[in-house]
Amino acid sequence: MMVISPETRLLTKDPYRYELQDVAEPNLYRDMFPYDEVPKISFNFRQCPVNMPDEIWMTDTTFRDGQQSREPYTVRQMVDLYKMMHRLGGPKGLIRQTEFFVYSEKDRKALEECMALGYEFPEITTWIRASKKDFHLVRDIGIKETGILASCSDYHIFKKLGKTRKEAMEMYLSLIADAFDEGIIPRVHLEDVTRADFYGFVVPFVNAIMAMGRDAGVPVKIRACDTMGYGVPFSGTSLPRSIPGIIYGLQHYSEVPSAQLEWHGHNDFYKSVTNATTAWLYGASAVNCTLLGIGERTGNVPLEAMVFEYAQLRGTLDGMDPGVITEIAQYYRREMHYRIPEMTPYVGGSFNVTRAGIHADGLMKDEEIYNIFDTEKILGVPPQVAISNTSGTAGIAHWINSFYGLAGDARVTKQSGVVQAIKDWVDQEYEAGRQIMVSNDEMEALVRQYAPELAD
Repeated sequence: MMVISPETRLLTKDPYRYELQDVAEPNLYRDMFPYDEVPKISFNFRQCPVNMPDEIWMTDTTFRDGQQSREPYTVRQMVDLYKMMHRLGGPKGLIRQTEFFVYSEKDRKALEECMALGYEFPEITTWIRASKKDFHLVRDIGIKETGILASCSDYHIFKKLGKTRKEAMEMYLSLIADAFDEGIIPRVHLEDVTRADFYGFVVPFVNAIMAMGRDAGVPVKIRACDTMGYGVPFSGTSLPRSIPGIIYGLQHYSEVPSAQLEWHGHNDFYKSVTNATTAWLYGASAVNCTLLGIGERTGNVPLEAMVFEYAQLRGTLDGMDPGVITEIAQYYRREMHYRIPEMTPYVGGSFNVTRAGIHADGLMKDEEIYNIFDTEKILGVPPQVAISNTSGTAGIAHWINSFYGLAGDARVTKQSGVVQAIKDWVDQEYEAGRQIMVSNDEMEALVRQYAPELAD
């Protein structure tokens, strides 16, 4: 049978309907995942079409996945961060949802206090064990949607659950039916999808979910979870690691609408941000994130990173307030004493700090030369220099002008007496064996010594 595709408006052969392959032995893709070697990236050169949705957005799991790798947040911290996420997402609610645990009294209290704020976005959702009792709990709180874990690789089905594919699929579908009975929209988490038999289990399983959803009139969400960070963004790569292949397959063979398709990634192979962006490009409307990327092992997709990925793809921030990102980073440092690695983009203490004298010289002439964008306007963080043996007079002059807010004729130059005097002091320090950077406190003291009028 041939039909007109609603996406391409072209006559298209009705896709083959994949059936469950209930194998006797697990398919562990040992050629791709040998375990005693580095995993392999293979190519089959099959090209999937880019299919950017009309709308894309972010979802958040800071209070669920993000709490699994650090000490639990307090109620006040969760409420404060939720308020900041609301402001960051802007009036269009581009941070569409955030999910909570509901098992501890503390988590439930935080959830209830956040719900009491009455924000439309981020909508509060939950993540639960897939049981009738837990569905009752979520319904009684007043939550409309919840995540349900559905491990889909043979690593999990055979080794963790001790079941066959058929048994696992029947169990999951029964739990989804229970969610329908309780009036809850399930968000089905396809755990470990990047090691799963895509056409032998994932597609038939999702086909069954979507059929149930259509029959019940419930828009079931599908979250493709790259649990171990194995996903790769490259065009023409083989399943199960191919993100273009996963997103295309879920849409083309399982008819999952973009608005019901979400990507959840991890950073084990340094690809979390690129993989999430790739999921957007190939048809998923939602990418799931955590603040600062805090999460299991190497972490999740950083929410702040996807704010800027969105802006680069769409050409606009669409009302999002990126200055809140700096507030969030400061809150983690001040309230939780959390150490953000200095080189972390957008939020690290050194993300726009230069140490090389030649770079500082460029910053003095025009900061655009060595700054990624107007970080002072967008993030409230002006470009800075750190003083060391490589900073030179340009770095010292830039530090003084920036630290004291000097502008116009008041600015010092590389030839200024205070700059030359501090340069001599710095040279003597490093000639004597100094190994560490010159601190801001030391620089302030030197300015007071050589140019006290600037410090007044």
